[in-house]
Amino acid sequence: MKSFRKELFFNIPRRRAYINITHQVQQCIDESGIKEGMVLVNAMNITASVFINDDEAGLHADFEKWLEKLAPEKPYSQYSHNGYEDNADAHLKRQIMGREAVIAITNGKLDFGTWEQIFYGEYDGKREKRVLVKIIGE
Repeated sequence: MKSFRKELFFNIPRRRAYINITHQVQQCIDESGIKEGMVLVNAMNITASVFINDDEAGLHADFEKWLEKLAPEKPYSQYSHNGYEDNADAHLKRQIMGREAVIAITNGKLDFGTWEQIFYGEYDGKREKRVLVKIIGE
């Protein structure tokens, strides 16, 4: 069994965004040489997420509207967490959207269902953050 580890770095210039990282994850698989196994893709910051869904702009706009209804950014004073920081909403959004995705690797490729793609979700941007890609297999 082999293992491979790489970090992807992101510095999103706005507070929130959804970035398709499928290609970067596949590049990591290619680099690893692993043909059969699993890949863990993990947001390494408590105000970001990794999730699998469709790469469709309308759906991403729906995520944004839905998450803002569930955990609105403002007023900042509505959250006990906000004092030194103003990102309580980002913590809640990450909790809803998830921390990581685990995907099977078959014949050296991500083994996806129809339309599935991997996304990095940013909820408190404007600074560097990272995503861990950990691959195990043969």
